[in-house]
Amino acid sequence: MSAMDAADLRIRTLGECRISSPLRGLVTRHGTTEHYVDETDRVLFDDTVAMLAGRNGGDLPSFEPGGPRRHIYFDPSKIRVGIVTCGGLCPGLNDVIRGLVLELTSHYGVSRIVGFRNGYRGLVARHGHDVEELTPARVQHINEHGGTVLGTSRGNQDPAEIVDCLDQLGINILFVIGGDGSMRGAQRIAREIADRDRRIAVVGVPKTIDNDIPWIGHSFGFQTAFGKATESIRAAHTEATAQPGGVGLVQLMGRHSGFIACYAALATNDADYVLIPEVPVDVDAFLPHLRRRVRERGHALVVVAEGAGQNYLPAEGTDASGNRSLGDFGIYLRRRILDDFTAAGTEINLKYIDPSYVIRSVPANPYDSVYCLRLAQAAVHAAMAGRTELVVGTWRNRFVHVPIPLAVATRNQVDPDGDLWMSVREATGQPASFTTPATDRAAA
Repeated sequence: MSAMDAADLRIRTLGECRISSPLRGLVTRHGTTEHYVDETDRVLFDDTVAMLAGRNGGDLPSFEPGGPRRHIYFDPSKIRVGIVTCGGLCPGLNDVIRGLVLELTSHYGVSRIVGFRNGYRGLVARHGHDVEELTPARVQHINEHGGTVLGTSRGNQDPAEIVDCLDQLGINILFVIGGDGSMRGAQRIAREIADRDRRIAVVGVPKTIDNDIPWIGHSFGFQTAFGKATESIRAAHTEATAQPGGVGLVQLMGRHSGFIACYAALATNDADYVLIPEVPVDVDAFLPHLRRRVRERGHALVVVAEGAGQNYLPAEGTDASGNRSLGDFGIYLRRRILDDFTAAGTEINLKYIDPSYVIRSVPANPYDSVYCLRLAQAAVHAAMAGRTELVVGTWRNRFVHVPIPLAVATRNQVDPDGDLWMSVREATGQPASFTTPATDRAAA
C-alpha cells in the first residue's frame, strides 16, 4: 500500500460536465460529513497515523467519491445505454441490472437501455445474439431470482469488434458487471474507444464471489455466498459429531483468495481447521494433527478453499478466460485423510460436501440486495458525469471510483499477518504451520 501514488487513483473523464443534473436538488445543500462526501472532496487512501506519517510530502493518495453530481456530461434524453454481465454466476447480478435500469429511467430520464446477451459474445456480430430492450417492467421482479436474465459467458472477445457494435447501436454508456477478467476486457474496450476518439463511457460494477478484487471494500454477493456456505458447514459438523471418528470436510469456492472459507468458518465457529490458498499447507504434517484432534475430541471439521494445496495436484491447463484450471484439492484431501486414518488403524467416518454451484446460483440476501442497488446507483452517477474506465466500490465505508487499471493490477487476498486470519486461528485453535509431533511420527 505504501507504494500507492496519487496519480494511480486518478479517474479518466470524457469532458467537462455542462448539463444541470436532474439530481442537483439532492446535493446542493450537502457538504462533507461523517456520512457523506461532497463531490469536490476526496476519500483518503490511508487511514492510520503511521501510514500517513510514512508519506514524504506531495499529494496524499485519495479516491474520487461516488454519488450524484450537480452537473453531468451526458444529456439523458439523447443517449443510449448498454448493460452486459460476464464471467461466472454470483448472487446479486439481477439486482444490479435492475438497479441500473431503475436509476437510469426513474431519476435521469434515460429511455433507451439495452442488455447484451451472453457476456461479451453479445457485443460481437458473428455470434448472432440479439440485444434485449430493458425497461422498468422487464426488470420488475428479476431481483427475486438467482443467475442473470442477460446470460453470461467466459472468454476474450476482440475489443475492436465490440466497439464496432457500440458505434452501430449508438451506445454512449456501457456498464460491465463482471470479475477481474471482465474488467480487463472493459479496460481494453475503453482503450479502443479512446484510440478512436469516441465519447463512450465504460463503467464497471465489480463482481467476484471470491471477494478478490482489491480496493473496493468487498464485492456484492460475497455476504450471501458465505452465509449460504454456513449451511454446508453446519451439516458437516452435525454429521461429524454424530458418529465415532467423525470428520466433516467442506470445500468452498476461493480460487486464489480464501475469504469465503474464512468468513463462513467464523460465522459458525465450529471449524477445527481452515485451509486457504494464501497459507501453504503441508498435508503430511496436517494429517497426524487431524488424527490427534479426532482422538482427543471424537470428531473434527475441516473447511478448505478450492485453491488451497494446488502444489499437490497436476496442472490442469486453462479455462476459456485464460485462468489456470484448478485441480480438485477437496477430493485429493479426502483420499489422503481416509488413507492416513486407515494406515494408522484409526476409525473414521468422513463426510465430504462441496456446495460451490449451490452457493453461486442463489438470489442475493437482503444485505447484498441493498449493496447491489447502491453500487448500481453509484455506477449510473459516475457514467452520467462522463467518468470512464473505472469500477465503483467502497473504501473505508465510503462509495468511491477506482480506476480499472488499479483494480486489475493485483488480487485481494487474505493476509496471513492480518487480523482476519488472526481471528480464524483464534476461532479454530489451529497452529500457524503444521509439524508432525514425535508421538504421531512414532505411531505412523
